Amino acid sequence: MKIGLIGTGRIGAFHAATLQNVPGVTGLVVADADPARATALADALGVRAADSITALYAEGVDGVVITAATSAHAALIHQALDAGVPVFCEKPVALDVPGTRAVVERAEAGTVPVQIGFQRRFDAGYRAAREALRSGELGWLHTLRACTSDQSPPPAAFIPTSGGLFRDCSIHDFDIMRWLTGREVVSVYAQGANRGADFFADGDDVDTCAALLRLDDDTLATVTATRYNGAGHDVRLEVCGSAGARFVGLDDRAPMPSAEVQLSWRRADAPYATFMERFHDAYVTELGVFVEVAAGRMPNPCTAAEALEALYVAEACDRSRRTGQPVLVADVRATAGGRVAPGA
Repeated sequence: MKIGLIGTGRIGAFHAATLQNVPGVTGLVVADADPARATALADALGVRAADSITALYAEGVDGVVITAATSAHAALIHQALDAGVPVFCEKPVALDVPGTRAVVERAEAGTVPVQIGFQRRFDAGYRAAREALRSGELGWLHTLRACTSDQSPPPAAFIPTSGGLFRDCSIHDFDIMRWLTGREVVSVYAQGANRGADFFADGDDVDTCAALLRLDDDTLATVTATRYNGAGHDVRLEVCGSAGARFVGLDDRAPMPSAEVQLSWRRADAPYATFMERFHDAYVTELGVFVEVAAGRMPNPCTAAEALEALYVAEACDRSRRTGQPVLVADVRATAGGRVAPGA
């Protein structure tokens, strides 16, 4: 299969290198809004660079991977669907609910798969926790605690087009909670703060946030995120039940230095520095699955419709942190012209 990749920045370069080693991929063509950047990556990897996105599709690609700027995602997905090409797109689908809903409706009306990049679904730890919960081993679930903490902030230019901390970062936690539990978030109460660089507040965003979520079975969940976690890149989930628990992310590189004097806990010699290090294996698996989806050999594991449900939660959290009040997800869905959430 010949795969096209649009967007040759940091994550695009990582995905391009990964795709070269995915079984079944026989050719790779890259493109970027900056043709020179696409050419530089193509030369480094020994693949082809297209002069434009239109030229990329003229190459006869069998699937396309979108890793361009968030603000371009929706238009690029529509372009792929116009070409009748299976598409993988990094989250989010779009910066807002209307744009996301338009993609969902277009995808559901056609036959071309649109897979959205929520790579945590392919992480071994999250998958093991999901199996333990759904098998009944943990008893009934009472609490979820999730954190996503960047070691250092992104560039200032990224913030105005990122969608904000809840949509850009915590949306991964919202998606994985739905996927892992099979439940829906019904209400949220969220707060945000800015104690770092001024460009977050200047971009109408926050650099740290916390949200309390209630699921439809009355399970409580907390989600925190920050752009400033000096200990390292930290992504974890605590799944706590009446009969047991599972803790995702407690591996040898977890950035969790202990304050206890007597403890067998070993401090990580090289804590994770980026999300690409933390989820390297999950990204590899995810792209391998997309190739199978594009070939028609596997069902879509993460549709645009599921991404929309996670976005509703992110929208509710952003609305709550702005108003200082709890927000019902159903109210966000209703005001956005949404529909009843699909079963997980």
